[in-house]
Amino acid sequence: MRRSPTLRDGHQIRLIEGGQAYFEALVSAMEQARSQVHLETYIFDFHGAAALVAEALERAALRGLRVWVVVDGVGTPDLPPEWRDRFDRAGVEWRVYSPLGTLGLMIPSRWRRLHRKLCVIDGLLAFCGGINILDDWYDPHHGALSMPRLDFAVCARGALVQQMQETMAQLWWRILTVRHVQQKKFPEAFSSFRAAGLHLPWIHEDEQGKESLLVAKAGLLLRDNVRNRTQIERAYLKAIGAARHEIVIANAYFLPGRRLRKALIRAAERGVRVRLLLQGRYEYFMQFHGVRPVYGALLAAGIEIFEYHASFLHAKVAVIDPHHDRPWATVGSSNLDPLSLLLAREANVVVADKAFAQQLHQRLAHAMAQQSRRVVAADYLRRPWPHRLLDRMAFALMRLALFLSGNRY
Repeated sequence: MRRSPTLRDGHQIRLIEGGQAYFEALVSAMEQARSQVHLETYIFDFHGAAALVAEALERAALRGLRVWVVVDGVGTPDLPPEWRDRFDRAGVEWRVYSPLGTLGLMIPSRWRRLHRKLCVIDGLLAFCGGINILDDWYDPHHGALSMPRLDFAVCARGALVQQMQETMAQLWWRILTVRHVQQKKFPEAFSSFRAAGLHLPWIHEDEQGKESLLVAKAGLLLRDNVRNRTQIERAYLKAIGAARHEIVIANAYFLPGRRLRKALIRAAERGVRVRLLLQGRYEYFMQFHGVRPVYGALLAAGIEIFEYHASFLHAKVAVIDPHHDRPWATVGSSNLDPLSLLLAREANVVVADKAFAQQLHQRLAHAMAQQSRRVVAADYLRRPWPHRLLDRMAFALMRLALFLSGNRY
C-alpha cells in the first residue's frame, strides 16, 4: 500500500467551474500546443459544445502534433462514425479502454473503469477534474437541461504535471500491449510493455524556468487497481481527521464506506461543522436511492446535508478549513462511493492554498444557500414507505454488487 504523496510547492492552480469554461480552456491550450496533446475522459459525447474540443484535437493533429485520446468502454463504447473517420484522417490516435465485449457488465472484472478526466499539453500544462467532454446543457439520458450541471476542474502547472503525464503514458502503452497480445503480435506487445515503463520528457527546455514563478502547494492523487488502491480514500481520511473548524464536501454519487462515515461523524462530534452537498435530482436508481439509508446516522451526528436541485450535480470536490492555517481542498474525478474508491481509475488534485480553498468554498456555499434544499431530520424520518423501500433495495443491491466484486467497503 503506497502512502499519500507529499504536497509540493511551486504550482500554479486555477479553479474552473462548468463545462463551457473548461472547454474554452482546453481549446485555447490545444491551439497553443507545440508537440503533444494527451486526453483521457470517461465520456466523449461530441454533442453541442463538446464538438469544439474534438475539432481542436483534429486541428492539433493536422498541425503535426502527436495527439492521444483514451475514452472508457462504458462511458464511450465507440466514437461516432463521422468522428472516427475525421480523427483517423487527421492522425489523432484514439483508444477505447476496456471494451465490454459480448457479456458486458455481467462480468464483475469489467466494472473496473477509466473514470478519470485528464489532459496534458506539451508536458507543461495539465487539466484534472470531474468534467467529461459532454455539453453542460445536455444529458444523454435526460436530453436538454434547463441549467448547466455543477462540476469543477483545475488547470495546473508545476511538478504534478510530470506525474500526470507519466501515468497517462503508462496507461496508453499498456492498452497497446493488450491489443498486440490479443492480435498475437508478441514482438510489438513486448515493445509496448517496455515503453510503458519509460519516462517521456516532453517539457520544452526553454520553458522550464517558468516554474520558478509558481507558488501554490499541491499534489496529484491516483486510484488504480495495482499500486494506488487506497490513495484517494486515505487522503480524505487524513484531511477529515485533521479538520478543526469546517468540512464541505460536494459529491455527485455519495455512498461512503464505514471508515469515511465514522471519520465524518467523529469530526462533527468534536465540534467541526460538516456540510455535504449531494445529488438532489433523480439521475440513476442506484446512486439516487442507495445513499439515503446512510443519511440517518449522519443527520443524527449533526452533519448538515443539502440536496442540489438547480440541475444535475456532477462535482467531486471538498474543502476543509479554508479560512484557517491549514486549508485543504481537492478537485477531481473520484466520487465517495464503492465504484470510485474500489474499482475505477481516478485522479484528484489536492491543493493546500488559502486563496484557492476560499474560492471553492465560496462557490459551494452559494450552491448550498441558493440552489439546494437542506435535508431536515424529521422529514427524512417521515418519508413515505415506498421511498424507504426503494432506498433499502438500492442499498442492498449495492452491497450485493460489492460481494460479487470481491471487495469489502
